[in-house]
Amino acid sequence: MNDWTPKLNPSVDLRRLPLNAEEGFVLSRLDGHTRARDLPALTGLPLEKLRDILARLVEQGALLPGAEDAAPVNALRQGAPAARPPTTPAEEVPLRIQAASAHEATDADPLPETEAASGASGDGDDEPAPGDEVSEAVLGNYRKLFETRLHGLPEDQRVAMAHGVEDPELSALCFDPVPAVIKATLENPRVGLAHARLIARHHRNPVGLEALCARAAFTADSGVRRFLVRNPQLPASLFRRLWALRRLMEHHKLTVDRDVPESTRRTARELLRQRFASGPSEEKVELILNTEGRALGALVGMSVDGKTASLLCGRTYRSPLLIQNLARWSAAPPVLVAHLLKQELVRRQPQLRAMLARHPNAPADVKRA
Repeated sequence: MNDWTPKLNPSVDLRRLPLNAEEGFVLSRLDGHTRARDLPALTGLPLEKLRDILARLVEQGALLPGAEDAAPVNALRQGAPAARPPTTPAEEVPLRIQAASAHEATDADPLPETEAASGASGDGDDEPAPGDEVSEAVLGNYRKLFETRLHGLPEDQRVAMAHGVEDPELSALCFDPVPAVIKATLENPRVGLAHARLIARHHRNPVGLEALCARAAFTADSGVRRFLVRNPQLPASLFRRLWALRRLMEHHKLTVDRDVPESTRRTARELLRQRFASGPSEEKVELILNTEGRALGALVGMSVDGKTASLLCGRTYRSPLLIQNLARWSAAPPVLVAHLLKQELVRRQPQLRAMLARHPNAPADVKRA
């Protein structure tokens, strides 16, 4: 078992397997790169229990044995029980948490490319790492565990449970709508990034989100931030506090991401203008060039400093779209307009030269011509 690397079987729909909560939890921790001997530290489960769970997952087809894994799989099976212990009908419902029968909203996708609506590429800071996302089937297991076994408990009992419970109940409590339970969950010594992402994605109370964002280690995670900005209950004040000093490209990504609520997009546009006025020149140039000038539409009336103009003038321009957008930007400095007029692409395309000639900051001799 030590050198075996468990990998999900891509040809099997996990939602159709009769997974129990523990099996779903273990599957959520597999990234295709972690060896079996490292899973006890990752899951908090003892080695013997993991051996049984992995063996059952292999038998159900959830895990892909593979040529190099055949020997470890056989070894697992030798130590695995011949069959699961029988359960009574009364135990069946709470113990077998069935996979969700339909997809939840597909907000586990990464943030869109830099230009979700326009196609330019971005810096990729918020792209998820492999294995970051929890499958919809496993999420369905956690949600059902909460709804069938935990939700009916008194609030004070759920709070007490959240302080010391282990997975899968700990993950299930991340679906609790009560902020006091979320605060207690965050105080659990076993809580990690996977739980923080569940809270950021599914909790719908600003008080609970404030408690989550009080943990700097969690808000530094790209997955937590990605789910927070898509949460319709994220307060504008909290968003400003978390994103005020982030790069201009990150602000722009949010303004064009249709998965982000309009209220948060509006705040992101305000922050983008504020950051553009005071941010580093290198970030301003990065924003203009990487979006081919599309971002300038949200920056009407904003001007640039001399260093930014100098950096923009130090480049050769080969994109007609970028030149058109710069020509439409009324705040384009005179030196940049003059520089664009000297570009080979502008000399070969009269329409680009005509657009630049009409710019209010175009050289006087060009306007007369």
